[in-house]
Amino acid sequence: MAKLVYDKDGRLLFTKEMKEEYTILMPQMLPVHFGMFQQLLILEGYKVDMLTTNHRGIVDEGLKYVHNDTCYPALLVIGQLIDAIKHGGYDPHKIALFITQTGGGCRASNYIHLLRKALVKAGLEFVPVISVNLSGLEKNPGFSLHLRLLQKLVFAMMYGDLIVNVANQVRPYEAEKGAADAMVEHWEKTLIDGFQKGKGMSRRQMQQLFDRIIADFAAIPVTDEKKVRVGVVGEIYVKFSPLGNNNLEDFLLSEGAEPVVPGLTDFMIFKIYNRVVDVDIYGGSQAKKALCQFLKGYIENCQKDMIAALKKSRFQAPGTFEQMHKLVHGYLGDGNKMGEGWLLTGEMLELIHSGVPNIVCTQPFGCLPNHIVGKGMIRRLKDDYPNSNIVAIDYDPGATKINQENRIKLMLANARQLAKQAAAQEAEKELVHA
Repeated sequence: MAKLVYDKDGRLLFTKEMKEEYTILMPQMLPVHFGMFQQLLILEGYKVDMLTTNHRGIVDEGLKYVHNDTCYPALLVIGQLIDAIKHGGYDPHKIALFITQTGGGCRASNYIHLLRKALVKAGLEFVPVISVNLSGLEKNPGFSLHLRLLQKLVFAMMYGDLIVNVANQVRPYEAEKGAADAMVEHWEKTLIDGFQKGKGMSRRQMQQLFDRIIADFAAIPVTDEKKVRVGVVGEIYVKFSPLGNNNLEDFLLSEGAEPVVPGLTDFMIFKIYNRVVDVDIYGGSQAKKALCQFLKGYIENCQKDMIAALKKSRFQAPGTFEQMHKLVHGYLGDGNKMGEGWLLTGEMLELIHSGVPNIVCTQPFGCLPNHIVGKGMIRRLKDDYPNSNIVAIDYDPGATKINQENRIKLMLANARQLAKQAAAQEAEKELVHA
């Protein structure tokens, strides 16, 4: 058994010996993306299991060890990890837990401390916790994010965003139910097989794979139905995670809508850009600023490759990060960056400008930043865009799924009414011109 090693502050470290012996448990936020992240970590020599559990017991475990006023995503992530230790069939003395930290002012940066407190309370203080961050918050001798691995993770993020984008544009209209999901699985396997052979990990190869992925999804037979398109924005975990949002995308599909979910790439660029803003506003290392600008530019160029590939196809492409940044000018400043900050408002503006005025804004009940930049901006957006149709949905342990879905159904009913009115006005214009 690996010897337990602590740093000078009493923090249990994940050691090189543990890398050989321990299984790392990682929560799931985006099924496609995190599946590829998992495989890239396995190729680095780590033993990694991604948790896909989704049941009420996770919430109950979270409530045992995390205060119920704490951020709902923290409660879910911690509950899922402890549920896995207790009921997942693992040797608790041979596992480590894997959690991301943004390093910002959001409570998400305190998840790791809440998790360690929860482990002590559960009698599991011997389980090491690995912080995955780009802010230098914590380091472990047995885990590192070196530059080449970061580059691979960026490529996996781009593939994930593209696959989710095109799958969401096919799934509501597929002539054969399940065809889009089958294609998602095919491309996940194809990409992971390629990673194992060192393929798909250069921009040139990525550009070629973008075209192949798009072509395969475009070849799936679809109907000519017209469906209401509904954007999904909000706090990052609740926005993306089926566990966090009660399978929101599946519900929208069941109601005859097309979910439109902005990708992970803009969020990552936003978080890197915030480090640049910090230096501009508060001062700091110019070398760190230059490094962040380089990394931001690299990811933006990868994003532009994806957008260019989509624009050659029948699929609708998202805008660039800079285009969204310009849209938010006059609404929120760059200093508004806690949680999702101005990005959340920017995503709503981008959706409205791209013909998706119907939006579900998902937010943990106690998330102050998202109540300001999400719910707090809806009135302003409605004033500027009268046809915008936005509903804010709170998610917390006491919120019932039926109430959430009923509110979304009212938004969808309003969306269909607005679509009928727009169609009638268009028909009237054509008659006048005729």
